[in-house]
Amino acid sequence: QVQLVESGGGSVQAGGSLRLSCAASGYLACMGWFRQAPGKEREGVAAIFARSGSTYYADSVKGRFTVSQDKAKNTLSLQMNSLKPEDTAMYYCAAALLCAGSRVLSRSMYNYWGQGTQVTVSS
Repeated sequence: QVQLVESGGGSVQAGGSLRLSCAASGYLACMGWFRQAPGKEREGVAAIFARSGSTYYADSVKGRFTVSQDKAKNTLSLQMNSLKPEDTAMYYCAAALLCAGSRVLSRSMYNYWGQGTQVTVSS
């Protein structure tokens, strides 16, 4: 069983930045960030293959968000810049036992989830 604990959420004005962190009790093949806004489906935001360091992003955050890992500390991070009101959501850290490139931003690939941290961006 892998436990994931997110931190770093908060409130910020549009154009601002936040950095989310995820402390993992174990580090699996793929780690990712998802978000869910009220009334919407949970969607993949960014992911990283632990072994290769390859990163993947949703089109909506490319160029603004950066996912990174510190395997020595079992920590996953998400640097979010140029935040927009539409980025407002609960953000979740997730871990997968196996990686599949075609499903890297799909909820179905992930086995473990954190409790989430709220990000609110005001206009």
